[in-house]
Amino acid sequence: MGFKDYRIVYFLGLGGIGMSALARYFKSQGKSIYGYDKTATSLTDELESEGMKIHFTDDLNLIPLDEFKVIGKDLILVIYTPAIPSDNSELKYFNENHYIVKKRSEVLGEITKNQFTIAVAGTHGKTTTSSIIAHILKDSGADCTAFLGGICKNYNSNFLSSNKSNAPIVVEADEYDKSFLTLHPDIAVITSMDADHLDIYGDKLQLEKNYEKFSKQIKTTGKLFIKTGLGSMKNSYSYSICNDADFTVTNINIINHNYVFDLDGIYGKIVGISLGLPGIHNVENALVAAAIAQYLRIDNNAIKRALNSFNGVKRRFDIRFKSSQTIYIDDYAHHPEELRSCIQSVKDLYPGKKITGIFQPHLFTRTRDFVDGFSESLSMLDELILMDIYPARELPIAGITSNIVLDKVTIKNKRILGVKEILSEVENKDHEIILTLGAGDIDKLINPIEEILNNRYKQ
Repeated sequence: MGFKDYRIVYFLGLGGIGMSALARYFKSQGKSIYGYDKTATSLTDELESEGMKIHFTDDLNLIPLDEFKVIGKDLILVIYTPAIPSDNSELKYFNENHYIVKKRSEVLGEITKNQFTIAVAGTHGKTTTSSIIAHILKDSGADCTAFLGGICKNYNSNFLSSNKSNAPIVVEADEYDKSFLTLHPDIAVITSMDADHLDIYGDKLQLEKNYEKFSKQIKTTGKLFIKTGLGSMKNSYSYSICNDADFTVTNINIINHNYVFDLDGIYGKIVGISLGLPGIHNVENALVAAAIAQYLRIDNNAIKRALNSFNGVKRRFDIRFKSSQTIYIDDYAHHPEELRSCIQSVKDLYPGKKITGIFQPHLFTRTRDFVDGFSESLSMLDELILMDIYPARELPIAGITSNIVLDKVTIKNKRILGVKEILSEVENKDHEIILTLGAGDIDKLINPIEEILNNRYKQ
């Protein structure tokens, strides 16, 4: 049975960014969408407005079982994310009653297996890179279907559809839970291989071995684009903004807070690219996206135009408020290297400005494994406000709290605050630059902070 035969798709963890992209895909195919998630968010509000039926309590009575019995189990697909605990009563019910139950990564692998696929892997950078690739394909008229790990501002969605049956698919190749090993792409990107998800891999070496395994799953006629320094692999192109590579950039300048640069690669030069996205790390993301577009024979002028018009991804160096007094930037950074890159980009773009960072650590294991890296990156700030650790799928670990990070941060102006105290700080104190950083529910602070700043600094 193919996906076209299912009439209902039920999601466990529907509000997740990857799951919601899949839900939007199946909705576009005319399927009825139901699901559960732990917490209501602005994203689940949008999904409900699009006709999806969601509940937020793990309760079998909230599953429309009478309707399911009429439809029949063979016409219902249940998809779950690894973030759903194994003791979830709904997941147990579907398994015990022999419904068709699949992991998100397995479904994505099946959707892409017979389509030309561009898969972007990396411990960071994959959401922005895949979004830029998708935008170039859309804007140039080449078109694509895309499953993105963030809300692309140009389209206000994490799912982009195409009416062309042969349009390429752009996907993120997620290393968590080894999900990317379900993919067999035509083109793959590896942006980074920093140690992460050590609860899954144990150590960095095992993580790197799985990235190598992913690279070997590229189709024999395909191509790998890999950042210089991450290893030498067969049938690959290298890219870098600061080293010799098959694709590189020259003449980097900052003009009106944007990076302007030339691309120099084996398929020719593109002069005077103006990236509508701040951050030196995003120049590198744009570089590999443009390199892939050149490989696909997209016109250089179309690539340049698309890069200039790319508006970014929500929660990726997302400038939420800007006035002569205060700038507020929100970023999903939750790994020490991501934090370092984000904070350094702010320093480069706004030299001399005092930076106040509000950071919510994500996962007890990640905080434990990278406490030194977190403290080093956060010490780049002028002022640090830490929140309690966001547990996500984990149970607490004895002795692992935000205090272990705070104690190692070297700047003097540092403290741990709750939500109400943070909002009071924003309302009653002057800040030159405010950063909210993290992958948990810190995003609930975005709108309140924005509202406070709009009220304080009405132009």
